[in-house]
Amino acid sequence: MTDLVIRGARLFDGTGGPERRADVAVTAGRIEAVGGPRLGGRRVLDAEGLALGPGFVDMHAHSDLALLTEPDHAAKVAQGVTCEVLGQDGLSYAPVDERTLPQVRRAVAGWNGDPPGFDWDWRSVGGYLDRLDRGIAVNACYLVPHGSVRMLAMGWEARPADEAELARMRQLVAQGLTEGAVGLSAGLTYPPGMYAPDTELVALCAVVAAHGGFFAPHHRSYGAGALAAYAQMIEVARRAGCPLHLAHATLNFAVNRGRSGELLALLDAALDAGLDLTLDSYPYLPGSTTLAALLPSWAAEGGPEATLARLRDPAALARIRHDLEVVGSDGCHGVPVEWETLSVSGSRDPSAVGRTLAELAARARRAPFDIYRELLLADELSTTILQSVGDEANVRAVMRHRAHTGGSDGLLGVARPHPRAFGTFPRYLGHYVRELGVLGLAECVAHLTGRPARRLGLAGRGLVRPGHHADLVLFDPDTVADTATFEEPGQRPVGLPFVLVGGVAVVDEGRLTGALPGRALRRRPDGTVR
Repeated sequence: MTDLVIRGARLFDGTGGPERRADVAVTAGRIEAVGGPRLGGRRVLDAEGLALGPGFVDMHAHSDLALLTEPDHAAKVAQGVTCEVLGQDGLSYAPVDERTLPQVRRAVAGWNGDPPGFDWDWRSVGGYLDRLDRGIAVNACYLVPHGSVRMLAMGWEARPADEAELARMRQLVAQGLTEGAVGLSAGLTYPPGMYAPDTELVALCAVVAAHGGFFAPHHRSYGAGALAAYAQMIEVARRAGCPLHLAHATLNFAVNRGRSGELLALLDAALDAGLDLTLDSYPYLPGSTTLAALLPSWAAEGGPEATLARLRDPAALARIRHDLEVVGSDGCHGVPVEWETLSVSGSRDPSAVGRTLAELAARARRAPFDIYRELLLADELSTTILQSVGDEANVRAVMRHRAHTGGSDGLLGVARPHPRAFGTFPRYLGHYVRELGVLGLAECVAHLTGRPARRLGLAGRGLVRPGHHADLVLFDPDTVADTATFEEPGQRPVGLPFVLVGGVAVVDEGRLTGALPGRALRRRPDGTVR
């Protein structure tokens, strides 16, 4: 007998085609039939007035540790997310060895936290994916992180790799892809990935292409050099013959206001020339990163201890300040820092959380740079921030693009996270579809489901079709909305009463069930991800 019938839903199947009224039957974790009417099943959901679509795919997630420490993953399942892509921005926990694991943990503690007593019982990509398979609420894909690979091959040195080091990196990337990773990520404003020349990226992307994966860079600038940085990644992908997915594709800072047309023209030219290109974005203006990320690249050479030593050295400190406040450091995207745009979201000093560096400086009657330095030293570089440098016109233009997908870029291991970690997908559906009409509903659902599933090569996922896995979300188009705010970012969205992963309800009548039906999805030799 059929396990579940969803009756009378407004079906948005993930293709972008028009909605239609349909019943959907689910049996043994897969969609048995789409049509109607169905006579019945073990359970029948009356979906009158509700929209039914594939589960949402978060193309840029930082849940690498959160999925293991809190596997019910309330932040994402409440949004209708049924699949996430981890290993982002060139820094994650596999591959590592005994030397680099502590370094990676420290480098991303500001993103993900670093819980005491956690069992780090893997070292390889395959081992990490096996750990996910012990029980998680959503499905997960993984990108081999370039920075972690570079640490293994040559540490934190600010120079090109030699022949042996590059060969080692190529071998590590190939191994990660063979073990199931879907591609390669890079963090080219974060050490040590920022020290890689384009020739290194091309060589690694050629390996990715040979294994049927894609390249997902956080490129070298989202500020003063943003358009050139986008063009640079397009050229890397073209030279390597590798599909390209641009991470959190946006144009930030005042220097880029009103320039979205130039970016979209660049992307369209690449697509028209035959490049396999997609991108993701989050529907908010502020970004989120670590305070240490703003440092110039030379100040981060050698790793965290070397960086902390420079913050205690008067000569190095004067140079850092000049780069930040006058020149515009490469860590801050070539734009002189504006202290009033930086608010602390995570720190060992709870009194700093929620305040801008300009406010903290005024309160202490000191220079903002002095507060900056003291936070980095006290938090051992793990301070996290929100950076209010976005432009609404650019955000809207990017989300309309034909290659666009959705990604939260949500950091969950901080005291006061960016609300995008809890609200990205309902914000698309509520604010940008229903309230502003930037996208049509069918089009938006396709951006968040079918299109990212194609990029990932997901077999039998991303569409509402017979035989596909029953990763599904039911939401109310009239009420769906994000409620997370910058002051209270952990508030759950409304208007998403049912979320299924493999036919199992992780949200049932608005209640989080705690079920753990998700697993790691691995790239197979035939190029599909299952």
